[in-house]
Amino acid sequence: MRHMTSTELYLRLLQYVKPYWRIFAVSLLGMVIVALTEPALPALLQPLLDGTFVHKNEALIRAMPFVILALIVVRGSAEFMGGYAINWVGNRLVMDLRAAMFAKLLALPAADYDDRATGNLISKLTFDVMQVTAAGTSVLTVMFKDTLSLVGLLAWMLWLNWKLTLLALVMTPLIVGVVRLVSVRLRNSSREVQQAMGEVTQVLQETIDGHKVVKLFGGQRYEAARFAEQTENVRRSMMKQAVAAAASVPVVQLLAGIALASIVYLATQQSAIDEITVGGFVSFITAMLMLTAPLKRITGVNEPLQRGLAAAESVFELIDRAGESDPGQTTIARARGEIRFDNVSFSYDNAGSPALDSVTLVINPGETVALVGASGGGKTTLANLVPRFYRPAAGRILLDGHDLETLTLASLRANIALVSQDVVLFNDSVAANIAYGVMRDTREAEIVAAAEAAHAMEFIRHMPQGLQTLVGENGVKLSGGQRQRLAIARALLKNAPVLILDEATSALDTESERHVQAALETLMQGRTTIVIAHRLSTIEKAGRIVVLDRGRIAEIGAHRELLAKNGIYAKLYNIQFKLQEPG
Repeated sequence: MRHMTSTELYLRLLQYVKPYWRIFAVSLLGMVIVALTEPALPALLQPLLDGTFVHKNEALIRAMPFVILALIVVRGSAEFMGGYAINWVGNRLVMDLRAAMFAKLLALPAADYDDRATGNLISKLTFDVMQVTAAGTSVLTVMFKDTLSLVGLLAWMLWLNWKLTLLALVMTPLIVGVVRLVSVRLRNSSREVQQAMGEVTQVLQETIDGHKVVKLFGGQRYEAARFAEQTENVRRSMMKQAVAAAASVPVVQLLAGIALASIVYLATQQSAIDEITVGGFVSFITAMLMLTAPLKRITGVNEPLQRGLAAAESVFELIDRAGESDPGQTTIARARGEIRFDNVSFSYDNAGSPALDSVTLVINPGETVALVGASGGGKTTLANLVPRFYRPAAGRILLDGHDLETLTLASLRANIALVSQDVVLFNDSVAANIAYGVMRDTREAEIVAAAEAAHAMEFIRHMPQGLQTLVGENGVKLSGGQRQRLAIARALLKNAPVLILDEATSALDTESERHVQAALETLMQGRTTIVIAHRLSTIEKAGRIVVLDRGRIAEIGAHRELLAKNGIYAKLYNIQFKLQEPG
């Protein structure tokens, strides 16, 4: 991927500032006022010294305190106005970038989640985007206000004494050279920091999610070492940043110091031949000393600028990623549920062999078809192609005669419900988890009816706040069977004509499985159902059983037919039957 230039990145960031241009203009106005008042103090010193101490001008002596006070009030008000407005814009910028990134996360295809570590994506939304604030606010303040201050002070110095000013300007090309040298180093180390922070977030997330496994298998030392390694990478990258940033400021100050020493020497020579007055000399030196603060800030701004631009690069990389392809134009209402796989092949990236190889299969409306086979045979892949989480590499899939590619994703997925082994619940109420997404405005009576049909009201009634009880992160407060029944209630409420059951009863105790199986039988009535199951005892009643072997259909038939064939299905069934026999 081509890295964007600093100018491209900044112009793109400004596109996000555009909606708030009025507030942004207020901030710029405040900065302009502050910058214009910067040369006012050294300019006041000349009449103050020459007019009061030398010429004893009474009117000037009386007026000067009020002028200084007015200057301070104007400057302070402008400083507050500019600072508040630019920070308001900066926080809006971060909020809008986060919204754009989150919207892209929701739109990314499933393959992107397979290839990307979750921690890196989270780090982009939390750490990287905050670094952009510096490039969008404090850096802009320094670049705009301090540059204007420098121009103003230099203009005053040129007016006072052009010879001394030219001497001061000799050092400018050297300072610019130092800053440019450091820029490259800072940007590279900033990229390293962001990458390393993503790895830290990933380790943290894995350890928190898997804390029980870590404790049970004694993985504390391993995880601590892994975390220490990643934090060491962050520290090392940040030290590279610190070295580059710390080296630039003293070098710039040294060059400025050489210029100042030379100027003081030349000024004393001019004073001897009356080319400069006391007030003029003090005013010039004051203006020159005042140059060092904005100059220091301008040279120091390079670090947050490069950090911010590297972060902006990371943020835009996510925003620019292609979302799910949705080329379909056809919208269907409620489907009958006929699914046809026509010579379908599919391969995962970097996989040696295809996950599916020339699969042809017709599932009739309302039919229950079970997919079985050894692990890696292609069962889940085949099911994932139906809601178009993935797209076939060859062949096509049709729903009621419509090629899935011609259907809009919204209308296709509105016709499909999913209940999987890994039930996804959100840290919200029981009701919100059942009536999720487009069903969120469902009446409570309908939610209760779905929960009753899913055998879920039996435990919901005993919860502290009933349907309004919070389930905890991913339903941590519920048992496996209870989570499954909530997922079934969600699918029942959706009332979709096509149902995918992915290992829906695995890893449940006998009592929970009895409830879940009864709820599933209610759910499957009148729907086209694709069942993925390892436990063959759960699919004996399926209309047809499809045996997949290395991405191809090896056998198709009812339970008894396949047992009679004595092929792959019979072997799998006998192995499981023997394992289930009491020892």
